[in-house]
Amino acid sequence: MAKFRYRMQNILNIKMKLEDQAKIAYGIANRKYQEEQQKLQSMLVRRIGYEKRLRDMMEGELDLKAVHNAREAVNSMRILIRRQMVEVHKAELELEDARLALSNIMTDRKTHEKLKERAFDDFKKELRDTEGKEVDELVSYTYNAR
Repeated sequence: MAKFRYRMQNILNIKMKLEDQAKIAYGIANRKYQEEQQKLQSMLVRRIGYEKRLRDMMEGELDLKAVHNAREAVNSMRILIRRQMVEVHKAELELEDARLALSNIMTDRKTHEKLKERAFDDFKKELRDTEGKEVDELVSYTYNAR
């Protein structure tokens, strides 16, 4: 019996390896995005704490130096938060790029798998046709031999 051999199997193997690499890259980009989001959230919480501390200092007896330092801390946190928002946006763009690359590579792999399936179907059809011819020849030989 004949054995099926897909002539572009090495290309399909390469596509699968590329897909694995793209999945890893996507995972790394996703993890970086999540880390940047977490940093931003912690900075927002810290800023809220600084603002609360500033409001508490404004009540009662005023220590101007402490109030000035608290305002500076709030302003510094706002600047850091803006920078972190830029980092989150960069990470989000990298994540989207990785997602698109993964999507394209998956499409290529699926295309090659469909081609392999079609080639296998063609192989099975040829095999059936060949077996049918052999059976016909055998029947006709047996009939003519009588």
